[in-house]
Order: sequence, then structure tokens, then C-alpha cells
Amino acid sequence: MTQEYLASELDISRPTYLQIERGERELTISEAKKLAAIFDMSLENFLAEKEPKRSVTIEKESVKRLNDLQIRVTKKDLNKFKQVLLYVLNKVGGKPNVGETVLHKLLYFIDFDYYEKFEENLMGATYIKNHHGPTSIELNAIVKKMEKKGEIEAVKSQYFKYLQKKYLPRKRPNLDVLSAREIEHIDDVLARLSDKNAAEIENYSHEDIPWKSTEDGKPLSYESVFYRDERYSVRNYDDEL
Repeated sequence: MTQEYLASELDISRPTYLQIERGERELTISEAKKLAAIFDMSLENFLAEKEPKRSVTIEKESVKRLNDLQIRVTKKDLNKFKQVLLYVLNKVGGKPNVGETVLHKLLYFIDFDYYEKFEENLMGATYIKNHHGPTSIELNAIVKKMEKKGEIEAVKSQYFKYLQKKYLPRKRPNLDVLSAREIEHIDDVLARLSDKNAAEIENYSHEDIPWKSTEDGKPLSYESVFYRDERYSVRNYDDEL
């Protein structure tokens, strides 16, 4: 059963239903009775049961199971990824702290924060869990193609005692590809995170639920953003109650 289905049966929004799953909102008696009936249980047995595993089922789309969650397999928009990369590099690529490591994390938060806010993908990139935090598997291939076309330039610089790899833009992004809402969102993420150095943004990403709930080397689930705590959540669920 999907979260959307259960929320509709309870006559509440999906974010409100997620609050129930996370233990942030108590069930009313009428809601408990409805759920007990859905699961063909007595009210007493339903209230005595342990919390079931969370699951999201997306109809008519491919899904993969990961850590008791089913993740949506989306079609990546690599052209939009390229334009977002150019936009980010034009905005903050010149900052001394924004090397390759920071760039991976900025792209991750742009993608995953957008999904939490609007329940749709911005770029739909795939990020895997490694020691340094979420890492885009598309970035290296896209960067190489852009270097060959002269759209960006890879440089090595010294950041304090560390050797750093940076990318500098040699052209402007095509803003026709990005909506006003997407640009505003990207600007918000950059304002919040682009001043962090590599160690700071790595440590910050390690406490985010998508990274914490994933096995090493595995892709992060976009759906897991709905289980973020208040430190990382970028959506005001109270306004939707």
C-alpha cells in the first residue's frame, strides 16, 4: 500500500501521514480504527503491534528495494544537470573553498532538498554513499565532456595545506532550461552551504538521513528525505496540516 493511499483513506495529507510514521503525530481514535480495518485487525491488536516497515510503492514505474524503502528510478535530465553545474560554478565556483568535494555535496543537496520540497526531481542524478559523503556518479563523465567542448576548465590549486581540484566555467548556463522556482531553490542551497569547506560539508552530509540510512557504495534513496529530522528538513510540514 502506498503512503498516498493510506493518507487518502485517513483523509489527511501525505506529509501528515509521514509524521504519524515518524512518531511525530499521534493517531486519533477514528484514524486508528480506519487503519485497523484496512489491515484487517481488531483495534486492540492494531494498537499493540510494532511499527511496520516503511515502504513506498510507485505504480507504473520501476523500483528497487533499499534498506526497507523502495526507491523511485527516474529518468535523469543530464542537460539540466549540465546547466545546473554551470550555474553553480558561475555563482560560487570562484570561492577558494569550492573544490570537487564541495561541488558533489552542493549538487546532492540541490537535488534532494528540491525533492523534499516539491516531491519531484530537479536533475534526478544518482548519488552513492562513500566515505566522503554523497557523490554524484554522473559528474565525472559530464565534466570530461564539458572540458573537451571548452565549457569548463579543470585547475588544481592549494587550499591551505591541501591540493584541491576546481572547475571554472568558461560559458554561462542556459537559463531557459531552469524554471524560476528551480533557480530560487538553487540560490537558497548555495546561500546556506557554499561557504562550508570540504570537511565541514562532508560532516554535515553524514548526518542527513539519506546518507545515514544507506549501505556503503549503494545509491541514496530520494524517498528517504521525508524521514529527515528538523536539522535537515527544508519543507514546512506544519503549513500542510
